[in-house]
Amino acid sequence: MRYKNWLVVAILLFLAGMMLGLITPDSFVSLLAKDIAALQDLSRTLAALPPLTTAILIFAKNASALLASFAFSPLLLLLPILALTTNGWLLGWVSATILQKNSVLLLLAGILPHGIIEIPAFVIGEAAALGFGSLVILSLFKKDVRSQVLPRFKTHVKYLLLALALLIPAAFIEAFVTPLLIKGA
Repeated sequence: MRYKNWLVVAILLFLAGMMLGLITPDSFVSLLAKDIAALQDLSRTLAALPPLTTAILIFAKNASALLASFAFSPLLLLLPILALTTNGWLLGWVSATILQKNSVLLLLAGILPHGIIEIPAFVIGEAAALGFGSLVILSLFKKDVRSQVLPRFKTHVKYLLLALALLIPAAFIEAFVTPLLIKGA
């Protein structure tokens, strides 16, 4: 399958996770209370740091997640699939939660400035991981596919590098611009 097709698969997985997040009942979320509290603590810690440090940490976290997903994708594509659906779920759930208690303006201020770059970057990188992982898995069973691994690996790495490059401005926007817009909302 070509990269374009994996991009569609990645988008669909992310959207499926997002839809699940939007309809997740509060009773299920209460099971995750400790994890949610840990995320809130991390968010408060990042907010207390200088914006440059925050931007570097956000980029490092996002980049390491994409790189790990790419590296471990040959293990039945589990990490890219989990990353796409979980991140989609989290975005959907956070959006639904914010909209229950706050305005659409706050939601847009908190997600749109950096998300308009970060979400496509994430999907591009995860599509590269899906494509690479599936190719490696297929090459284990089909000898004629083995000759395609290196050339297509290079293609997938180019998309991964594009995704990593896009995560840089997204991290800076998230650290410098998004907090100002949230305060104004």
